[in-house]
Amino acid sequence: MISRRLLRTKILQSLYAYYNTADAGYTKPDKDLELSIKKAYDLYYFVMLLIIPVKHYAESRIELALNKKLPSYEDLNPNTRFVDNRLICQIHECKKFNKYVKHNALSWSNYPELIKKLYGKLVESQYYKEYMESAESSYEADRQLLIDFYANELEDDEMFHDILEELCIYWNDDVDLVVGRVVKTIKEMSPVSFEMLPLYKSESDPEFAFSLLHATIRNYDEYHKLIDSYVVNWDIERVAHVDNLVLQMAVNELVEFPTIPIKVTFDEYLELSKFYSTPKSSLFINGLLDKILEDLTLSGKIIKFEEEESIV
Repeated sequence: MISRRLLRTKILQSLYAYYNTADAGYTKPDKDLELSIKKAYDLYYFVMLLIIPVKHYAESRIELALNKKLPSYEDLNPNTRFVDNRLICQIHECKKFNKYVKHNALSWSNYPELIKKLYGKLVESQYYKEYMESAESSYEADRQLLIDFYANELEDDEMFHDILEELCIYWNDDVDLVVGRVVKTIKEMSPVSFEMLPLYKSESDPEFAFSLLHATIRNYDEYHKLIDSYVVNWDIERVAHVDNLVLQMAVNELVEFPTIPIKVTFDEYLELSKFYSTPKSSLFINGLLDKILEDLTLSGKIIKFEEEESIV
């Protein structure tokens, strides 16, 4: 579930916290990184869970209509296509899913206003109206409704994002990726199979993450001097702290991971700098990395094997 791109982001965040905490010990960044990764996986389950209380709210609306003193024909004959959605029922009834949710105390019960709001947005959407009015009732139609819900209703919802920020500081930068993983999971569901994605995409990913974290801390002073030697007409202490950490990580990845292509490393850290640092940081970092790469390659410190790495 967690890509190497997200792992690099979380390593950068752990390093930033480590070097900005005066009494941090060497074990603290490990714990921060481990917790941050775990929280991203919790968020994946938490977002998948969101459709269940929306379904329950819809059921409560049907129940209220049935109990009117003078119910209309529509009240007595409700359209239950949404509350009977096959995929929602699969998620709701999955023991393994519910076990994780319960064990990690994941619940939307304290946020009824959000559930009400999302239900209101859902029923007003064109895709929902077409789904409810369609002559077709199929698993694929049920699947598409969920995809449309997650793809359309959460991205710009301030209440949803405010709640996540309030619940966990680690979730601020994870939402978009997690929603994408939820949609991917829904696309892979079948009438006989519902499985959440594993925590890591590859068995080698945990070793990659913690090895890169440790190497960056271990080699910090050495590569600080190396970076300083290439910062022309600029005191390295005035280089943005995030830029320095991005460079430190990039250099360590180039040296320590011979199977990761150079282009992948360059692309990944340029993207990190665009998101977390100044507008001109990517050009600055790209120029320095080019020079450092040439230096370390000539000295034999960088040796690469031809093996592609997936970063999706």
